[in-house]
Amino acid sequence: MAEIKNIKKAAKRIKKAVKDKEKVILYGDADMDGISSVIILKEAIKNLGGQVSAVYFPNREIEGYGLNEDALDYLKDQAPALLIVLDCGIGNIEEVKLAKKMGFEVMIVDHHEPLKKLPSASIIVNPKQKGDKYSLKEFAASGVVFRLAEALLKKKLSVSLRNNFLELTALATLADMMPHIKDNVEFIREGMASLKSTFRPGLKVFTEGPQKIISACHAGSNENHINECYLLLTSTSVKKAESLAKELQEKAYARRMRIREIVSQIEKMISKKPENIIVFEGDRAWPVLMLGPAASKICQSFKKPVFLYSQKREYCQGATRTPKGIDGVKAMIHCSKTLESYGGHPQAAGFRTQKESLEEFKACLIKYFKNL
Repeated sequence: MAEIKNIKKAAKRIKKAVKDKEKVILYGDADMDGISSVIILKEAIKNLGGQVSAVYFPNREIEGYGLNEDALDYLKDQAPALLIVLDCGIGNIEEVKLAKKMGFEVMIVDHHEPLKKLPSASIIVNPKQKGDKYSLKEFAASGVVFRLAEALLKKKLSVSLRNNFLELTALATLADMMPHIKDNVEFIREGMASLKSTFRPGLKVFTEGPQKIISACHAGSNENHINECYLLLTSTSVKKAESLAKELQEKAYARRMRIREIVSQIEKMISKKPENIIVFEGDRAWPVLMLGPAASKICQSFKKPVFLYSQKREYCQGATRTPKGIDGVKAMIHCSKTLESYGGHPQAAGFRTQKESLEEFKACLIKYFKNL
């Protein structure tokens, strides 16, 4: 049976890093999937007898999505090191070049759509890359990392550790709304079954089911580049986990209310121009992390491609959602001259553009969707 391309190569490289006591840095997207990916790989490395020298989650409001220059500047004193980028990185061409100049060796483990060109990382594990013959393409990043953990640990992967990893993989697969097919069915079925008797304090404190955990993790913010959800899920104390969970649930409620306000604002904007082929709206006050959920609700209601953005000083950071059968990433590839960075999934992606390129980007999208 075919395996995910480069998975054995990645496992071999990580084992070498452990054996040679190299510095290993795990860099993950700050959502349920990225956080779960970091935890699974960190704990797999620990079970090999290795250590992770640093963990980093970018702040999307300040740094945007994926590997970025500010993060590399923060981490540069750790070089030389093996920098493993999880649940992002596939679109970071220039940032990977910069990381290599700084003395990092970069490995990317991702599940987002590859763009025209791949970054010059030493190893890329992504089921969607060219030449990958694995039958499932729609993994969450945690699903890919789980398969990597299996390749890393082999017989050292005990039943209890496997279940522990599957709990996180299942939650991430549900959070990223991956299709319930093939490997994903196994992850969700076994992970959810194990969740009922989990020994992880950060999961034990939730009695209302997976959606409460996912919602709480969506509300986690970063302090010193460590996400609150990561602290919750790696907590070894039930008391500490209860305190963190309560705080995150309060933030999740406030977040839901703010998303509702943003959606209401956008609906009023749309009502003034119902003939528009796409929804393209932005505001300085809209938090970047709330654009995706707001765009999803608008897309479901109006059945149009939705592009929302938050205006920063000199650039705009945005999220896009498109109806089934319409590929938002292809649209952005077509309009890539107007963008600084972009990427994601066909129905759910993100972008960053300079403020002066915004209207050109909008015009390009309208033309693209009219001709589709």
